[in-house]
Amino acid sequence: MPILVLAGVLLAQALLIFNPGYYSHDELQWAAFAGQHPGWHFRDYLWRDVQSFQYRPLTFSLWLWLSEHLFARPLAFHGLMVALGGLNAAMLAVLLRRWGVTAGAAAGGALVFALGPFAALTHGWVGTLADLIWVGCALAVALLVQRERGGAATWFAVFVLTALALLAKEAGIVIPALMALGWWFLGRERRWLTATVVAALPVAAYLALRVGVLLFSPREAANYGWSLAFIPERWLEYQLYPPIATKMAIAGTLSRGLGDGRVWLAILVWLGTAAVLWRLGPRWFVGWLLAGTAALGPVMILAESANQYGYGYAAATAGVCAAAWPQLRRWGRVVLVVAALLSVWHGVNVMRRMHEVGTIQAVYSPAMAQAVQRAGGKTVRLAIADDGQAWIYQRLSHEIPGYAGVPIGERVKLVAAGEAADYQIQRDGSLKPLR
Repeated sequence: MPILVLAGVLLAQALLIFNPGYYSHDELQWAAFAGQHPGWHFRDYLWRDVQSFQYRPLTFSLWLWLSEHLFARPLAFHGLMVALGGLNAAMLAVLLRRWGVTAGAAAGGALVFALGPFAALTHGWVGTLADLIWVGCALAVALLVQRERGGAATWFAVFVLTALALLAKEAGIVIPALMALGWWFLGRERRWLTATVVAALPVAAYLALRVGVLLFSPREAANYGWSLAFIPERWLEYQLYPPIATKMAIAGTLSRGLGDGRVWLAILVWLGTAAVLWRLGPRWFVGWLLAGTAALGPVMILAESANQYGYGYAAATAGVCAAAWPQLRRWGRVVLVVAALLSVWHGVNVMRRMHEVGTIQAVYSPAMAQAVQRAGGKTVRLAIADDGQAWIYQRLSHEIPGYAGVPIGERVKLVAAGEAADYQIQRDGSLKPLR
């Protein structure tokens, strides 16, 4: 069954695997860094700089190494990302089976998680490797704890996996909270309580070293700003985003308030799911709410939501719904099927857009590098033919140190409509000379 789940993810997300290019500037930036500093000696500082805002040495070291070897072969790079996502889905399916969920419900819940909009972007964007790692570590911890017998080796593995999750991304601090929910939801078994305590040890050490940096160091971007006042809106966005199948990114889900008909649809789907779980038992409803909220954890205080931040949330909520499935009546199953279909269709739309952007990048970045090379050190001014694509080229041109060995830096400027330009960027990413 887990092999079938993995195969299902690979097949269903073939558009992500066969993406000829990349989605955003960070993938291009890290490829440039890897090309400038090949080998492991450059990566030592990633592990030493504990006071950096984004201390993710495991993720960044792997990202540099993978970029060095796979960036020129995007299909292989994307195939690896989707395979890691498929493994996470397979682990969720196995975990659900160990909880006594039927094979069909376990596989279905795992696939809804992996094919939804949160996972589609996470599996398709190399820049979200950290989220694949920390959620994978959390699922592996749960699988170890769910075994009938625990021992010193199990608790050591729980400690190590939690530490690896923290070295991949700050979000790993939620693992003890998820283990505590496992203790509460699964009959208050002692092994889950022990896992909570063991996982809390590396988290406590991490926070002792890093909490001041995370909260009070200068921010690299406005979206990393934080306030407790953001929590209600962020929480609502993660609840309502999955059924809104025509929205690419979660940021700004509530920007139009209740004047957006799609938001009303999402509210109805959420209320329907909540009613189904409440009718099954208040414990199921509360477990669903708490599992999703615990998986989100600190990202709810940030100034902006992001799809990859909801990756763990998607796994937790899909898992609870799959566990509830065998006990539901027909009308309850109909509600969950509608919610699942909307979420998966949303994931398909996200996947299609990411493939579109990657296809454009595969044309645009080499053309931009050639234009810079021909300019002989002068700034290349680029106009965008289609204003609707402006966000794509802004991302693909943002602070790129170099591409294919050509230094870029500040030598590319996107100009507004009507300003003088050297080239016009066509819809397919090619450059049309204007002089």
